[in-house]
Amino acid sequence: MVSGRAWRVARFGAPETAIELQEITWPDPAPGQVLVKVRTAGAGYPDAMMTAGQFPLLGEPPFGLGEEAAGEVVAVPPGSRFAVGDQVTGITAFLEGWGGYAEYAYLGEVSTIRIPADMTDEQAGGFPIGFRTAYAGLVERAPVEAGQTLLILGAAGSSGATAIQLGKALGATVIAVAGSAEKLEFCARYGADHGINYRTDDLPARVVEITNGRGVDVIYDPVGGETAATAMNSLARNGRIALIGLAAGAPVALNSMDLMLRNQTAVGVLSIPQDDPQAEAAVWERLADLAARGAITTPVGRVYDFEDVPRMVANQTSPGAGKTVVRVATA
Repeated sequence: MVSGRAWRVARFGAPETAIELQEITWPDPAPGQVLVKVRTAGAGYPDAMMTAGQFPLLGEPPFGLGEEAAGEVVAVPPGSRFAVGDQVTGITAFLEGWGGYAEYAYLGEVSTIRIPADMTDEQAGGFPIGFRTAYAGLVERAPVEAGQTLLILGAAGSSGATAIQLGKALGATVIAVAGSAEKLEFCARYGADHGINYRTDDLPARVVEITNGRGVDVIYDPVGGETAATAMNSLARNGRIALIGLAAGAPVALNSMDLMLRNQTAVGVLSIPQDDPQAEAAVWERLADLAARGAITTPVGRVYDFEDVPRMVANQTSPGAGKTVVRVATA
């Protein structure tokens, strides 16, 4: 049992008034969890949704924020595959009310890995959610194959930039869609083959040009709304759209008749552990191996201090390029 500080949603509302820094106690971890002393934690748009009461998987406050964290293991249950002192990163027990913007955090053992040797604290803290979601979308739910074309919406964001890298690792040609030249340059640095500025370019026309009229095989959509609806005009026959999120404020409106006539598929993507622990462990082993080989890396954007969590959450409705990370403590 340890005690420390944690940022928690005390009531639904604006982050500056809804989120409070509280002193709490963490009991010893239950089977299937490890307790870590947190150094960094990854952030994202779901933090803003949770604070506003718009995240459907959580109940009423109070609860902790932060879906992922990295740090040093300080306690394990009997039979754990981890040991005290291990340096790990993983998905927190946020659905149970325990988040990562805290001095300590519970990580689910099945969704935790030892930090690869060359990974920085900031990269480790922002690694799990983005890449596990990209894997769910591009391998498990709407598989993209080598030689196919992948269109990524919100490509400069934390979800999109991880999908760029995983898509390239899977052998796809990647078209990144973002809202400025600077963001498209960011996408190119992480491997995007082509870029489309949805604010200034004719998105369907550019896809026609890039694909020689064929269209794209897979759309990775963390955005929703009108941008996604426009992108659907570029989806090839037999194509798939992976519905990741709704950063635009609403999911894409799908035309079921178009889906039927063009033999297309729309799949929802929620990155939760598989029922088979061995299968889930294999996913994390593959991601860890890709990271260790340098095929994927966390696209770190802005790094906030621990004291700035409420302001950070407020900024997640319109973040800059890359993955936002919170520095909780130094090594």
